[in-house]
Amino acid sequence: MRLRFVRAVLVLALLGNIIVWHRIWRLFAAQNTLRLLTPSVTTNEPPQKFHRHLARLVTIVIRQFESFENDVASVVESVLNSFPAVPILIVCDELPYPPLELDFANESMKNVRLISLRPEFNKSFEERNPLYYIRTKFVMFLPDATRLSTKQVIQETISQVPKLGIVIVPVGKITLHCLELDLRVKEWTLKVTRVSGTECDSVVGKHVTIIDAKILRKLSDPFLLPFTDALYVQTTAVGAKIHILKNYQFNEGKPLYRNQQAQFKVQQLHRTRERLMFEKLGMKKVTRASGSVEWYGCSRETARCFGSVINSVPSYLYQSRYTPPCCLAGLRRVTHHVIDKLEEVGIRFWLEGQSLLGAMRSGDILPWDHEVQIGLNRDDLTRSPWLVRAKNKPVVDDDGFVWEKATEGEFFKVQYSKVNRLHVNLLPFYARNGSMTKDAWFLRNGDFPEQFLHPMSSIEFAGRQVPCPNNIRDFLELKYFRGVIENPELPGKFLLD
Repeated sequence: MRLRFVRAVLVLALLGNIIVWHRIWRLFAAQNTLRLLTPSVTTNEPPQKFHRHLARLVTIVIRQFESFENDVASVVESVLNSFPAVPILIVCDELPYPPLELDFANESMKNVRLISLRPEFNKSFEERNPLYYIRTKFVMFLPDATRLSTKQVIQETISQVPKLGIVIVPVGKITLHCLELDLRVKEWTLKVTRVSGTECDSVVGKHVTIIDAKILRKLSDPFLLPFTDALYVQTTAVGAKIHILKNYQFNEGKPLYRNQQAQFKVQQLHRTRERLMFEKLGMKKVTRASGSVEWYGCSRETARCFGSVINSVPSYLYQSRYTPPCCLAGLRRVTHHVIDKLEEVGIRFWLEGQSLLGAMRSGDILPWDHEVQIGLNRDDLTRSPWLVRAKNKPVVDDDGFVWEKATEGEFFKVQYSKVNRLHVNLLPFYARNGSMTKDAWFLRNGDFPEQFLHPMSSIEFAGRQVPCPNNIRDFLELKYFRGVIENPELPGKFLLD
């Protein structure tokens, strides 16, 4: 027993020593980092010592440049002339051609790497991942045609990063403009607003970005083009703000894209990259600072902007997202068209199921719904030439909407177009023994007492008044469950945030 006690004491003593030494090391490291970042301490350091300190703190990254015209070689040379030990990464989507005028075999270039993100058979994933080479606490992104400023500017701007996370510095005498990004990932939307001040989500104007490497590693695709636009959308998603240091500036390099042909080419590349960025990040609706709205997703001429629907569960719910806004807009168009056509021929119809629930909650389609449901009186079907013709085969009406009989049961669908199959379900009901019933047995919207339609009421839905059953609460609670209006369930029992 005594031997076991002695062993336990020795183990505890050893653990205690390890903890004490670890805390001493952390304190020393923190003080050393603070000393490196404090201008008053480092200003008088010998140049070589400061260069070594900078190389341990910052990796310089040159991300966006054009193969057909750039100033990358001069940017790299200017950095190495001032700070020969600092690591430099040149990141591109594919190896530039013509090649950059840099001699990577030269000893002075030993800390410079050209990294192509494009998969290659002789390159591993790690070798193509810029984050693999970033071993420093901070990362400085230099735009093409930029020159570093004085030693003091470098010191003072870097010293701001530990407390601010992301700082940006203008290049030249340009004035930077602050932008606020209202990013709603669940709704697939981004709204850009110009704001005043020096703390914001994004900026307009050429600038240098200095960021804590920990923030960079949190992003899904930190080197996505266009840079830095894509970077700031992603930093907004993780709650990081950028801070403009207006009292400092970096220097301009060689002027680029001075002829109209080069300017046009750069503009076209930016539009292409921006569209790809929004598609990759899942932004379907973008509202610019000017107020203009742009859609990046489904249109009437393209397939709907989400995948399969299985057991009434659309694929986007598995991504913790709601229905893409372009799909909601398309559904509203189909709904308005169908209602117009039903009213033209005098068919008795009403809002059904989840669509009626959406009308009660917000006067619109439920944010997670992928179709609209309308009930109608089966005795009136022959009044519509489109429904009569759709019994035999799908038919396209004069406005390009597709009417067809569903393969799943005795009801009809009206599609947005032949390509985009967003649709409204038309559910024929008929009276039997005081109830309204239907033959589309698999749909959840079951029978209900005929009295709910005598008389009918109306409700606002998708921007217009639509007929609906009376006593809507009782109707919906009969269809679903008590309290469904206040506490609806998503398909597949997904939780509502």
